[in-house]
Amino acid sequence: MNLYEIDVEIEQCVLIDEETGEVIGIDTERIAQLQLEKDEKIKHLALYYKNLTADTIAYKSEKDYFAKRERVAKNKAESIKRYLDAVLSGESFKSTQVNITYRKSESVVVDDIGKVDKQYLKYAEPSVDKTAAKKAIKAGVLVNGLHIEENRNIQIK
Repeated sequence: MNLYEIDVEIEQCVLIDEETGEVIGIDTERIAQLQLEKDEKIKHLALYYKNLTADTIAYKSEKDYFAKRERVAKNKAESIKRYLDAVLSGESFKSTQVNITYRKSESVVVDDIGKVDKQYLKYAEPSVDKTAAKKAIKAGVLVNGLHIEENRNIQIK
């Protein structure tokens, strides 16, 4: 039985006269039993939540560990690549297991961004400074297009 079904059964344990609206009977034993079952389900859900949270932390820790190892391996590979480039000085190298060649490429270098024509510039999309806006709204300033919304955040420890 899920929590919704338990709540429905608890409501059914209270007998109400349809005509007068008076309570004519309450099955207190059944209500107590259902309340214990409900409390047990809530406890198990909260414990399951805590386990998932702990798993999330463990996964993040592993992810961070592997990300660090990835950075180290990537940096070592780049270092070896730069060393090979310095040793080969643009000459190709071939063997049965590896082939090192060079290709030409072009890239644009910005010397002075102030002198670049506007048609070649990119501008970032505007974003709202929510911290400053929240302070202003709380101070009584009317900020068009924004409002503060109050939320309820459950905490399970």
